[in-house]
Amino acid sequence: MDAKNTVPPSGRAAPISKQTGIRHLLAAASYSFGGAKRLIGEAAFRHELIAFAAAMVAFALAGASLFQYVAMAILFLLMMAFEAINTAIEEIVDRVSPEISDMGRHAKDLGSFACLCLIVANATYAFYVVFLARLLG
Repeated sequence: MDAKNTVPPSGRAAPISKQTGIRHLLAAASYSFGGAKRLIGEAAFRHELIAFAAAMVAFALAGASLFQYVAMAILFLLMMAFEAINTAIEEIVDRVSPEISDMGRHAKDLGSFACLCLIVANATYAFYVVFLARLLG
């Protein structure tokens, strides 16, 4: 199938019904929840959730400010987004190239590196709030 020929090789195109209004919003939300359900199946994501919960407990014990909680929540949301993108990359690579290839390995490694960068950012910020903010501030 190319850009000009939008009919699949079978000769029959499936009808596409585009949702509008509130139905579109509900459909989009269901897709997002489906993605969250898929992501919770990833061990790395479950570990990140546990680390976030531990950071929130540590923030409470350290007397963190509202701004610090909000900043940590934003960093965690970014980490969730990157983890979702990394999982999507892995799913696509596994589907398109089930054999081991350098290109597939590089795509997966780059996605993993992006997640690692955000894990380090989250951990660094949590360490600062819990241990260094009182000493330096």
